[in-house]
Amino acid sequence: MSGPVVEVQDASGGGGGPDAADVETWVAAALDGRRDGGEMTVRIVDEDEGRRLNRDYRGYDRATNVLAFPFESPPGIEPLPYLGDLVLCAPVVAREAREQGKAVRAHWAHLVVHGTLHLLGYDHIDEEEAVRMEAEECRILARLGVPDPYADEPGGGHG
Repeated sequence: MSGPVVEVQDASGGGGGPDAADVETWVAAALDGRRDGGEMTVRIVDEDEGRRLNRDYRGYDRATNVLAFPFESPPGIEPLPYLGDLVLCAPVVAREAREQGKAVRAHWAHLVVHGTLHLLGYDHIDEEEAVRMEAEECRILARLGVPDPYADEPGGGHG
């Protein structure tokens, strides 16, 4: 299996995001057994850009931790290897990790895996989908040595 090609862009201004090698490792773990290779962009942004993107594409006027923009080949065009774009807001990720008592690196890993699964078509709109997606996240993260991100949620978070 060939590994993914991941372009990591740090536009957050203050750093604080993971290094590109970690991002590539987390993406590869999420794709393992689900997709052979592929290309994607992971953009780490500040709160202003995160807020603007969330407002423009989802209608929420606040920054969020991760946004996933899956790529779909136009009709009549052979499928391309491009998976899409992930946008992660560095200040939101750091704040959530602090508030939830999680290691920042573990939270980054979780959100990169979570977003990558979104690019593959996973979702958490209904309860059944959420349970399936969260269970996949936990399996992937466990292989990476990252603690269960849902362990402190009521009911464990994933069924």
